Amino acid sequence: MGFLDDLKRQAEATKAQQGSDERAHGRNQGLTDMACKAAFIYFSQLVQQLDVLRPRSKVSYQLDRTHRYTGLALVDFKSDARQKRLRGEDAFDHVLLRWRLASGEPLSLTKNFVPDTQSLESRLRRGGVKFQAHEVRHPESAKLQEIRYEFVADFNASVLITPDHDAARLHFELVNLDGFETVTVDFPAFDV
Repeated sequence: MGFLDDLKRQAEATKAQQGSDERAHGRNQGLTDMACKAAFIYFSQLVQQLDVLRPRSKVSYQLDRTHRYTGLALVDFKSDARQKRLRGEDAFDHVLLRWRLASGEPLSLTKNFVPDTQSLESRLRRGGVKFQAHEVRHPESAKLQEIRYEFVADFNASVLITPDHDAARLHFELVNLDGFETVTVDFPAFDV
């Protein structure tokens, strides 16, 4: 009977641990969803104010050595939140705040050095710019002389919050808030 008693004790300890884990997951999920809801409400109210104020960026956005943009108008603010099913309940999937940094300036740039083209294309992609790249070739030899980029110098920026319900943490991804870069940071849900 000693072996069966040991198995019963182990099974009871495992059940108690599973019940404790389920309660912890439920508590963490509730805390995380409250933080996401607070962030969404905050973003929704912020959008209304910023759409009226139309502030200007204090940050410089540099495409290359000669094209730097400062004082861009912050426009088209949008907030969004999506949910998913988690353990049979609705839970936040993400919360998003996004906007455009508008110059409205149509631009045509030419680059003829591979690192310059790669750097420019990387910045344009990070900035969410839709651009057209046209190869300019020598008429006789068909050798590539340069690449011409055409686009409007308006950029995108955003704050994306994705929750980790099990750990009760929120992951923030800040895109183009301080130049063309992405910064990520995590916070405990109760801090938000």
